[in-house]
Amino acid sequence: MPLSLSAVLRPLFRAVTYTRWLHLLIASVAGMLTGFLYNKPFFAGGWLTWLWMAVLPLPLLLFAALIPVVRRVEGLQAQLLLTPGPHGLEARAASGIATTPSGSWSDRGRTALWLLLRLEVGVALSALTAQLPLVAGAFAMASAGRPTHLKGLPAIEAPHWWYGLLAPLPLVLLAAVAVGAGSLTAAAARLLLGPSAAERLTELEARTERMLEHNRLAQELHDAIGHALTVTVLQAGAARTAGSPEFTERALAAIEDTGREALADLERALRLLRQDAPGPAGRPALTDTERLLESARAAGADLRAELSGPLERLPGPVSREGYRMVQEALTNVLRHAGPVPVSVRIAADADALELEVRNPLPVASPAPGSAHRGRGLRGIRERAALLGGEAETGPDGGEWRVRARLPLRQLR
Repeated sequence: MPLSLSAVLRPLFRAVTYTRWLHLLIASVAGMLTGFLYNKPFFAGGWLTWLWMAVLPLPLLLFAALIPVVRRVEGLQAQLLLTPGPHGLEARAASGIATTPSGSWSDRGRTALWLLLRLEVGVALSALTAQLPLVAGAFAMASAGRPTHLKGLPAIEAPHWWYGLLAPLPLVLLAAVAVGAGSLTAAAARLLLGPSAAERLTELEARTERMLEHNRLAQELHDAIGHALTVTVLQAGAARTAGSPEFTERALAAIEDTGREALADLERALRLLRQDAPGPAGRPALTDTERLLESARAAGADLRAELSGPLERLPGPVSREGYRMVQEALTNVLRHAGPVPVSVRIAADADALELEVRNPLPVASPAPGSAHRGRGLRGIRERAALLGGEAETGPDGGEWRVRARLPLRQLR
């Protein structure tokens, strides 16, 4: 079959052609129901009936367009009947047709234009759907030698066999009009029922929030799993070189506890990715700092901690992000400096939360600027910035210092 002929016939074998056809035929129902209120002119017959169907419902449709939910109903119907393929959430979003109620007068105006366009195109297509098969039938009857006198159509007084050559033409014309009207209606639906500027902005913000959430989860996994692996490696190496059964037992217990906590963090992150997590309530916060400090001590750090202020009253985001910042700072100490003296200060007051972790610089200091290339330290600064605070990392008087200040007044 030639390519051009195949392209012409292909729409006739697509289900969407007939769902769009049905969508337009349904539009004429409004005209038909309204016509029953005007018995005499409506039942005059012929093309006058179709004219009344295209005119009588106009005031009703203009009034319906003012109702916000009408836009939602029309959008759902357009998605189901005008766009092909599956209709999951992603497919519906890709259709370019909104399913939200009218939120502005601009939405109502576009809905009114859509209702009027759908009515006029639907009535015209309904008229052709009803009349053109009758014309094809009249040609077929004339080719068989039978005169035809169908109401509203020119009479064929002199039948002849060659009328049979004309019989397929009305059906071809009807199919072409149906395909074209369906495609144009789908394009008009995306234009008139598509998301408004405010809705596109809302969708963009939601998409950005999802991306930020995924980035946050990646940082959470980096902090939690990185800390657990660091502690595990240090404990295993110390147990191997200590040669003490008692120390080995304590090291194995610490490895077990750290691994269990890492598995809990991993499971929590996976639940969030599957969008079935109850919320952030299960994430560790600064009230769980003692557990974190014990884990660092078990890894060999000589740790001194100073905690002050009502940590249990801190806003949830500040408390949770503060915990991760301290965790990452301690992980970096264990990973790069080893079991050295570490001081941790966590102080909260009415204005701000201050975090500080200090440790002696290792003998082999990192190359200038290398500390800023690590993902962990960058994550600490990013967490602080997202909460409106600031974080500093770097050498300070022969020590490595991680300091962060998170404001609280704006979050209360």
